[in-house]
Amino acid sequence: MRNFIQQTFASLVGSLLGLIIFCGIGTTGLFLLLFAAATSKDTGPLVKDKSVVVFDLSMNITDGEPSSGEFLQKALSGVEDNRMSLRSILNTLEKARRDPRIVGIYLDATRTGTANPAGYASLKEIRQSLEKFRAAGKRIVAYGKDWEERDYYLSSVADTIVLNPLGLMEVNGLSSQPMFLTGALQKYGIGVQIVRVGKFKGAIEPLILTKLSPENREQTQRLLNDVWGEWRTTVGVSRKLNSQKLQAIADNQALLEAREAKASGLVDRVAYVDEVVTDLKKLTASDKKDKTFRQIDLSEYAQVPGKSLGVERKSKNQIAVVYAEGEIVDGKGDSGEVGGDRFAKIFNKLRQDDDVKAVILRVNSPGGSATAAEVMQREVQLTRDVKPVVVSMGDVAASGGYWIASDSNRIFAEPNTITGSIGVFGVLFNGQKLANDNGITWDSVKTGRYADTQTVSRPKSPQELALYQRSVNRIYSIFLNKVAQGRKLPEAKVAEIAQGRVWSGTAAKQIGLVDEIGGLSTAIEYAAKQAKLGNDWQVREYPQVSSFEERFFGRATEEARKALGIESAQIEPSNPLTAEFQKLQQEIAILQKMNDPQGVYARLPFNFKIE
Repeated sequence: MRNFIQQTFASLVGSLLGLIIFCGIGTTGLFLLLFAAATSKDTGPLVKDKSVVVFDLSMNITDGEPSSGEFLQKALSGVEDNRMSLRSILNTLEKARRDPRIVGIYLDATRTGTANPAGYASLKEIRQSLEKFRAAGKRIVAYGKDWEERDYYLSSVADTIVLNPLGLMEVNGLSSQPMFLTGALQKYGIGVQIVRVGKFKGAIEPLILTKLSPENREQTQRLLNDVWGEWRTTVGVSRKLNSQKLQAIADNQALLEAREAKASGLVDRVAYVDEVVTDLKKLTASDKKDKTFRQIDLSEYAQVPGKSLGVERKSKNQIAVVYAEGEIVDGKGDSGEVGGDRFAKIFNKLRQDDDVKAVILRVNSPGGSATAAEVMQREVQLTRDVKPVVVSMGDVAASGGYWIASDSNRIFAEPNTITGSIGVFGVLFNGQKLANDNGITWDSVKTGRYADTQTVSRPKSPQELALYQRSVNRIYSIFLNKVAQGRKLPEAKVAEIAQGRVWSGTAAKQIGLVDEIGGLSTAIEYAAKQAKLGNDWQVREYPQVSSFEERFFGRATEEARKALGIESAQIEPSNPLTAEFQKLQQEIAILQKMNDPQGVYARLPFNFKIE
């Protein structure tokens, strides 16, 4: 019996060792394959003379670069990740402007309607770079089949805009259609109690109302009017159309057929894509026998070294750009979230780094945990005492997103940035009716009156609600005080413009919440001047992503997948019904991220979107 046990144990150990060795060899082989694929590439893509850069407008535009985890997941899943960061796009367009080999840009708007989270503030900055490109004497051609306002906002900068003969152009204005969950919560017996400060704090309305409150409707209407007014002005200047005519088109036509779009001056030509390709062949001096014009994709051209063109900088003096993009949550947070503790550590490190001469806090966040925002804001304040801290607001920098921005040296925003929303709320759920309807009950034994206050088994009593309201009032008072001190405004003035109200960047500048209208590039230039760096500086981005990881897991994995004959999967655009289900999933996801230890939040209305 003893021998049997010994032999069995020895066999088991041997099998385990063999498995470990086999897996080790297999893993090593895979890594060697990937490494060989990565190192087999040239230093950069080949750019031929008279080339056109192709810019796919369905590209997913984000603020920061993807994390290594996201990069690996996308690479191994086979899903095509057509994504670039805003700063990478801006640098690439500037490089193309200076590059004598590049003669034009082709804006491909044939895949409109795909998921592109970029808002109008990001598009504004890209549009300005395209205008500089065109001002350099180079051509921009845009082609689409079904244009919506968002893609046309960029495309309208082109020298020539071409629409497919069967194509349509949507110019019907902007709208926001929030989803209300109140009826569903009531139907399934989920109780909701709210404590809040600020009559405009619409974040909680989807949980307690079935439609917009008058105050929320008022602020949403003004915000949409500001963004739509900027759209009409900007597009109108490029197309030589006054804003009144564009408003008349929106009110009377809304959806234009190709010939109507041309007659209205919105497009220059009605043609098929092969006719556009023929024209681009002439522009690039391509051979008639060539299948297409001489071109290079924007993301591929981004890999072309730009040192000789004066785009890339190399210096010991660093300007750190910290991307606070996503929901603000307590703790470290996951990818796509702004974890208060994690970002506080980043600022702590930058403050003590002598090579970092200035810091840009790029905010693209609707807010979230008030506790996490305060943890970050303290580190921003301490860093500001040592070196310049400049805020660049992206598409949205509101509520908790504004909290972390308020104590900086200077705040930049685009005209169509969504900001403000200085207000606080708490959401208290209970499942008493849901449970009781299914035969579940609770009982309680306690040693203090409020010992079971955190329970979800019942609604909160009036006395308990008073405790929560006191906490919310205290944090709101702290919020007002921080804004008043950081912005050097009387607290009475801040109280007047707060109340949870959201503002456009233009309106925020008028009331003192924003210092200047401008994008990320403008903020970086300002920081360099404040730090007295002249032209001797370079940008470093945080949270950092290893370039080796990008190359190893990105390019190498793609090469390995090609070698194995594995095709990339494509993400198809969703239909309208699917989009509504996705919106519901996003609402639920936000509730799951609400992890403030005090249950108090400074956040925009859930999934506020302009459509």
